[in-house]
Amino acid sequence: MTNISIKPVKSFKAGKLSVQVYADRESMGKAVAMDVAYQIREIHKIKNDLRMIFAAAPSQNEFLENLIKCPVEWNKISAFHMDEYLNISKEAPQSFGNFLGKAIFSRVEFKKVNLINSQIEDAKDECQRYANLINESTIDICAMGIGENGHLAFNDPPVANFSDPSTMKIVDLDLVCRQQQVNDGCFPSIDKVPGQAFTLTIPALLRSEHIFVTVPGKSKAEAVYKTINEEISSNCPSTILRNYSNAMLYIDMDAASLL
Repeated sequence: MTNISIKPVKSFKAGKLSVQVYADRESMGKAVAMDVAYQIREIHKIKNDLRMIFAAAPSQNEFLENLIKCPVEWNKISAFHMDEYLNISKEAPQSFGNFLGKAIFSRVEFKKVNLINSQIEDAKDECQRYANLINESTIDICAMGIGENGHLAFNDPPVANFSDPSTMKIVDLDLVCRQQQVNDGCFPSIDKVPGQAFTLTIPALLRSEHIFVTVPGKSKAEAVYKTINEEISSNCPSTILRNYSNAMLYIDMDAASLL
């Protein structure tokens, strides 16, 4: 992938949050990938080992596909993912670990890939195990999306807590979130979408040193509008991003259509 920069159609600030609007999904995905790759290289100038959290969703496809083409020392990166359905098979196409395995984890040589064990007998033990891994050291980069209900990871409005004392927890998924999984083509109907999931909490995600938020598509236009314009509250969890100067929101023209 070339290092020629891709210019946004528009750039602005929403509170402390930097926002960049791109002409389409592909240019947006390339821009995020190039910026993340640049940040990885800058961090590697300071320290050998880097820790990064990935989101698993169709909204990340263009970003991930372009990121693996970037010149990066993958063998110096430990990877994590931010959420997973409870009790889903590791081989299921809807499994986030499986999704990321196909999209990036199996396609480049990471130092280590840390997967959430969704089928463990004691889910609370798995929360603690994964929380311990996350808390071992600084998370340098978090690459996330925003849900149609404004969720970050699986922190839906009913369970989102900006002061959550936990690092990882088990949550009930709200109907909007579950319907999004159908809209994204991940499940054939809402009754097939699991009702519970593991998720890193909002404070755990936002402790990351650098946050890259990729949100394409018309289905996310309302969430983007609320993220930028509504009062900061757990009614739309993504509004909290406006408090973070180390966060960058990348959207395409479809996602920006209500702005």
